[in-house]
Amino acid sequence: MNFDIQSITWDDERRKSRAKLIAEEISKSIQIKKQYTALEFGCGTGLISFCLNDKFEMITLVDTSKGMIDVLNSKIESFEIDNMKAYQIDINENHTLSGDSYDVIYTSMALHHIIDTEATIKNLYKLLKSDGYLCIIDLDEEDGSFHKEEKDFNGHNGFNQNDLKNVLLKAGFKGVESTTFYEDEKVVEEIKVKYSLFLMTGRK
Repeated sequence: MNFDIQSITWDDERRKSRAKLIAEEISKSIQIKKQYTALEFGCGTGLISFCLNDKFEMITLVDTSKGMIDVLNSKIESFEIDNMKAYQIDINENHTLSGDSYDVIYTSMALHHIIDTEATIKNLYKLLKSDGYLCIIDLDEEDGSFHKEEKDFNGHNGFNQNDLKNVLLKAGFKGVESTTFYEDEKVVEEIKVKYSLFLMTGRK
């Protein structure tokens, strides 16, 4: 998938509506304090963080796509948001983020694009403060229909929640819980494909 190209038309009404629901679900699942700092991993154009920025002192947003970050930075500037900072960073490579920095890390629909799930979860763990929260929103396990049109997709066909829970526990997270909270459908090659999203939370 070329997210640099997709960034131009990313903010459609469907994604905006879904981002609002996801932000609400994150807010319900953890206790957010105004002085908290947050990291959005795989932020895209920041749709979720724009729904949460009034709840945090500062939000750092990272994505590997330059196109997504360029669009996001233009939005931050246009809306004059002073508590959101965006960077093109891969946390699984050398990066400038410091460890033990964030009270909350959230990521939506990004993890299934990353082959090495365990390494990513371990790196997110390192970036959290003690007792910090990780919130993962992603696809429930499916048969591959969701990305059928994307011939270069080589990620995961969603996740089995129990399997992902074990990855978090192995990385050191405690109190890991998950629930499916969202169901929808998308048209793939003129066929309606149903899918669902889960929210998984854990603490360092």
